[in-house]
Amino acid sequence: MGRTPPGQTRERVLKLVRERLLAGLPPTVREVQQALGFRAVQTAREHLEALVEEGRLTKQAGKSRSYRLPTGPGHPSPPPPTLMVPILGRVQAGALSLAVEHLEGYVPFHDHTRAADDLFALHVRGESMTGAGILPGDIVLVRRQPRAASGEIVVALVDDEATVKRLRLRNNRVELHPENPVFEIILPSPEDLRILGKVIEVRRHLGRP
Repeated sequence: MGRTPPGQTRERVLKLVRERLLAGLPPTVREVQQALGFRAVQTAREHLEALVEEGRLTKQAGKSRSYRLPTGPGHPSPPPPTLMVPILGRVQAGALSLAVEHLEGYVPFHDHTRAADDLFALHVRGESMTGAGILPGDIVLVRRQPRAASGEIVVALVDDEATVKRLRLRNNRVELHPENPVFEIILPSPEDLRILGKVIEVRRHLGRP
């Protein structure tokens, strides 16, 4: 089998780097080498530097993940990177359940204003939040924050048990309200309550079993 022409190989390098950058995961030179099967790191570096010289990539000095897509005249702005937000187990929308953080996968999220570390996702169990459009089996995306405003939907930890509820602050008292009249309001003591984050989005897969 003949060798791949350098131009075609360079296009493969550019395609890989572009896909990684748009996914919010800038690759290192070694990761490019491994992904494309080059025998030497230097081969990957030479193709990357050639793309920089051609103006098809830019490089930030002093960084291991230094290659970027060019911007400015003649170069359309890339879309916001896709963040891969970890799904950390399940959260009860009903009675409290033991909080176990277990990685179940990832969900894509498009937002260039946040870092992936600021977000996590949870599968919902229970029916206490159906009135807010949060159903069993849904995935809630949560922004990590220790406080929230009254009326916001939060993921809260009460005595090491997690729940998703609407936060109400009344007369210096914290209340966790369901959105289903069948369920009771939770009235935790301040020392037993920790806000894990605010629910910012709900995902649902139609046609799931």
